[in-house]
Amino acid sequence: MKFAPDTVQCRYASPLGHMILAAHGARLAGLWFEGQRHQPDTADWPQDAANPVLQQTMTELSQYFAGQRQVFDLPLDLERGTAFQQAVWRALLAIPCGQHSSYAALAAAIGKPRAVRAVGGAVGRNPLSIVVPCHRVLGALGALTGYAGGLERKVKLLQLESRA
Repeated sequence: MKFAPDTVQCRYASPLGHMILAAHGARLAGLWFEGQRHQPDTADWPQDAANPVLQQTMTELSQYFAGQRQVFDLPLDLERGTAFQQAVWRALLAIPCGQHSSYAALAAAIGKPRAVRAVGGAVGRNPLSIVVPCHRVLGALGALTGYAGGLERKVKLLQLESRA
């Protein structure tokens, strides 16, 4: 996944660990737990905690973790993936807070019912953790499956949302 050279970043201390937030232009382009799988190399991106999109993201994340927000209202840059990945990421946005979906249901939702494994790969490469809620996807029969940010975080996110 390629990011524009003028992408800016900042750090956010969430209750589940430090996160890296990235913006390109006026849109949120990335949100990762530090060290999570498929995280890009951000070493060359300048720090800009004053960026308006990153400021809004930190505010909304704080509200989310406090149980005061269920839906994010952020301008998103989902254009860094393939057309297939983008379709999967957009389908993830349709899963309401406190609810779950499956890889098979996502595959059906994007019109590719046989692409369950490919959907799983796209979910794992979601560049916008939490905001694009890949943690709401469960395996067959509701099995708790992997999460690029760590399975223990996935459990905590699902618990947080079940109380919301």
